[in-house]
Amino acid sequence: MDDILVKFKELIEKKAYKEFREHSGEINEADMASLLEELDIEELLTFFRILPKDMAADVFAYLPIDIQQEMILKFSLGEAAKIIEALDVDDAADLMDEMPSNVVTRLLNSTSKDTRDTINALLKYPEDSAGSLMTTEYEALKQHLSVAQAIEKIRKDGIDKETVNNCYVLDPQRHLIGTVTLRQIIFADPETEISDIMTDHVISVTTLTDQEEVAREIQKYDFNAIPVVDSENRMVGIITIDDIIDILQQEATEDIEKMAAISPSDMPYLKTGVFETWKKRIPWLLLLMISATFTGIIIQQYEEALGAYIVLTSFIPMIMDTGGNAGSQASVSIIRALSLDELEFSDIGITIWKEIRVALLIGITLAAANFVKLIFIDQVGVMIAAVVCLTLIATVFVAKFVGCTLPMLAKKVGFDPAVMASPFITTIVDALSLMVYFNFASMLLNIG
Repeated sequence: MDDILVKFKELIEKKAYKEFREHSGEINEADMASLLEELDIEELLTFFRILPKDMAADVFAYLPIDIQQEMILKFSLGEAAKIIEALDVDDAADLMDEMPSNVVTRLLNSTSKDTRDTINALLKYPEDSAGSLMTTEYEALKQHLSVAQAIEKIRKDGIDKETVNNCYVLDPQRHLIGTVTLRQIIFADPETEISDIMTDHVISVTTLTDQEEVAREIQKYDFNAIPVVDSENRMVGIITIDDIIDILQQEATEDIEKMAAISPSDMPYLKTGVFETWKKRIPWLLLLMISATFTGIIIQQYEEALGAYIVLTSFIPMIMDTGGNAGSQASVSIIRALSLDELEFSDIGITIWKEIRVALLIGITLAAANFVKLIFIDQVGVMIAAVVCLTLIATVFVAKFVGCTLPMLAKKVGFDPAVMASPFITTIVDALSLMVYFNFASMLLNIG
């Protein structure tokens, strides 16, 4: 496969258009898209236009959405309309959703009425819902068809469907009453009716189901596709596993960015401008910087303690870092469990009790190791070592408590739990750990 990629790279570099077209069938559409997306837009359009028509739409579907938009704007209206007609309707709807409304209107007016009506119907569903994600190109069968008749129907119109591995049995009112796999159909007796081999216990989602819930359903039941129904259980589309993979990647990226205090972005890193990157990062940094001033206020309030025991200052970074890391461990574990539906808010009591016990074990372990270091390596007094070690235990305890409760509370009130991740929790734990530290110092060292 690597040899083929090298070959096509050389053909592109040499601008060997004729040879490129002649050998285009030797390469997978996804690999072709990866090669072409590295070109500037004018070169990309040139090579794209010489691809065989049946391959061009498939290659286009694999290109990043920003490149698709740029190409559509460069195409003539006729060229753009042909591409849209050739795309799967869900891919076409995704593309239209990202384009300016005036461009969408002009493009849709150039397509057939069926394509236009289908895309408009998909665009009406809320963003991130099953309706906005589904395709209407599925294989529907009637329950009284024989297996032989069903095979004939699949042969006749299955070529235009997203998949025929799963077929959906509908009544005359298009209510979803069963599913049957192509495997079941092929191995059944030709005279058997579809109703005799179909599964009538159907797992489906509605058009308004959130895309994360759709992903969980497909993952739970190990589906390749899941049917989408309206409020009256009428079949309107399907969502396939390839769309779910895109969702999982998108949701994971959003969570990672939120956990790093970055506003989510749909653009690839190298294609996001400096100013746009600045806008995504600066709001949270400003908020965290302002909130971090509380640690400065706390230190000012205990200047007397620091003045009497300057050595206390050297342990502040270690205590704050330990608290931040302990809180991050708890929060990441809880956020993941919440996203996988392993935890509900009703489990908060069990969760806190578990984290308290974990915190106690971790805190004692860290304190014991640190006590040995403080006495034999740093050679500080026993009372100062006691202040630092007791603070470590209390800090880990507080950090685990905050790290496990904040994400659960956030989800309960409707916020994304990922927002309550490392940076936000670290800021809170820093302030609390300093207060604990100086209070221990005041009590044990008789300061203040």
